[in-house]
Amino acid sequence: MLSPDLVKKIRQIQIAASRMVNTSFAGQYESVFKGRGMQFEEVREYMPGDDVRSIDWNVTARAGKPYIKRFTEERELTVIFLVDLSASGDFGTREKLKNELAAEFCAVLAFAAIRNNDKVGLIVFTDQVELFIPPKKGTRHVLRLIRELLAFRVPGKKTDIPMALDYLGRVIRKKATVFLVSDFLADGFARPLALLNKRHDIVAVPVRDRAEMEMPPAGLIEFVDAETGRLRMIDASSKAIRTHFRMQHAKRTAELQGLFRYANVDSISIQTDKPYINELISFFHMRHRRA
Repeated sequence: MLSPDLVKKIRQIQIAASRMVNTSFAGQYESVFKGRGMQFEEVREYMPGDDVRSIDWNVTARAGKPYIKRFTEERELTVIFLVDLSASGDFGTREKLKNELAAEFCAVLAFAAIRNNDKVGLIVFTDQVELFIPPKKGTRHVLRLIRELLAFRVPGKKTDIPMALDYLGRVIRKKATVFLVSDFLADGFARPLALLNKRHDIVAVPVRDRAEMEMPPAGLIEFVDAETGRLRMIDASSKAIRTHFRMQHAKRTAELQGLFRYANVDSISIQTDKPYINELISFFHMRHRRA
């Protein structure tokens, strides 16, 4: 049974996501994520002006007159959300936790996908695959995805992105658009990401909280690594320590962006203290210009 609070949260996300899709980028999703191939439709007799490269020589030889193959764009897409819900995502100092933000972000794109008659699937992972929901269409299916994302609770789990990418490659054979949503506090996934991106269209979605980017001057702060349990005491009143903290974050961010460029993967950075609609629209515009 779902708790009343969870039901209310799912309903709020459904309303907000649907409104956002309708008002902010109703047509942009379709223009950016086009069909991934051409589907055979029919063979018909050649007519003057047809492209001779479309002639079906086998049928032409049997019929004694030229015939051509006709194709239509395969419009239907498969969208997969590959979501890291490890313990480090159970953190947030502003309006919501990182894992809650990940769920909302996925909901918006999922509603855009089903509006466009695309299939949507979900893989939840930590240091193992926790849940796989195969791609399907429909609002009820999307609501199930949102419910699973919001209700997921496995404390103390670490992150294994290479393992998750390997699993995705084995269960999703047809080319898909994949949103890899994580805080990317892990290593060793550059090469697996680059290899899998050759088959799928992967978009990385780093999730951040303001406190991970800039330390507040709050005196002594006890930091706990959610995935290892390691404790560390830091004097946040020190300007030098806060500056070092900020510079280390900037360095990690630059390294991560370099990794995405190496893998030829686009990215959308989202934060718990900022609306992500602007980042989404900027991403759509960038993809549209490139196309």
